[in-house]
Amino acid sequence: MYRIITIEREYGSGGGEIGCELSKRLGWTLWDQALTEEIAKVGNVECATVERCAERVDGTFQRLVKVFWRGSHERSIALPGAEPFDTDRFVAVGQQVMQRIAEAGNCVIVGRGAPYFLRQRADAFHVFLYAPHAEKLRRLLRLGKSQKEAEELLDTIDRDRITFVKRYFNADWPTRCLYHMMINTAVGNETVISTILNTMRTVETAPISC
Repeated sequence: MYRIITIEREYGSGGGEIGCELSKRLGWTLWDQALTEEIAKVGNVECATVERCAERVDGTFQRLVKVFWRGSHERSIALPGAEPFDTDRFVAVGQQVMQRIAEAGNCVIVGRGAPYFLRQRADAFHVFLYAPHAEKLRRLLRLGKSQKEAEELLDTIDRDRITFVKRYFNADWPTRCLYHMMINTAVGNETVISTILNTMRTVETAPISC
């Protein structure tokens, strides 16, 4: 039986909103913004430190981790702490926290490399969300991004995720064989959510391997 849903997504495709609604429908815990806060806690840094780090100029892979660990509604979340809490340490702490969350189960995890960290778990249902450029732009503008900012983010963030996954998991992004389903969010959030729930119930007895 599936006890975990991971939501990986192209930037701007609405993963945060969809993950939030899924958690409400199921009565499960949502790990999105809360996951970043938990990593800061385990990393032994103050929330105020995390917030101050938002304006830091990071090294290349520090910046990539910041991008990859975005919170809900595609908002940028800062890295928890300063040196020696570097990228490698950040990923190690993230894996530790992710495994603990997975053991507790009944949760929806948005982004954060969850399908890679949890790829060996038979109780995890992995979803990848994507959308046409125009749909992602529409969603970002609705969230208050300017046209220029939205275009720039769409041009860079997923490219950074590709680099991050190659560096830390030696895999392509997205790794299609990891996912039980990949769905275009241009069909609408309600259709996406219903499709995820229906598909999860259908394939519960037919695990995939990668």
